[in-house]
Amino acid sequence: MAYRFVRARPITDRLAELRERLDSGEIAEMKPFGTGMTTALNDARYDPDTGEAVWIEEDYCTPPLAMEREAVLDDHFGAITIVDPDVDESAGWERIDGLPSLWERVEAKP
Repeated sequence: MAYRFVRARPITDRLAELRERLDSGEIAEMKPFGTGMTTALNDARYDPDTGEAVWIEEDYCTPPLAMEREAVLDDHFGAITIVDPDVDESAGWERIDGLPSLWERVEAKP
């Protein structure tokens, strides 16, 4: 298992649907990655300098995030980049701790 430092461009008009999928528990039920993905996306941050969502995600796939991309991520994000394929989870979250929540950004949009 590894933790991936992820950056991705949100597809703005699809984020409300992603929020609903997270809130309903649909993603959490996906095996084997749902619980980890739900935690990571709930805690995702928004980088105002790049317009990207950033998060740290537990991953078991080769290539990285393969199942997650097919099931969820590619529907809601473009330009998904693994910045660091094996980051310490705590250190990764500390790197983005000062950024605003992705969901605050989404809720603030008119």
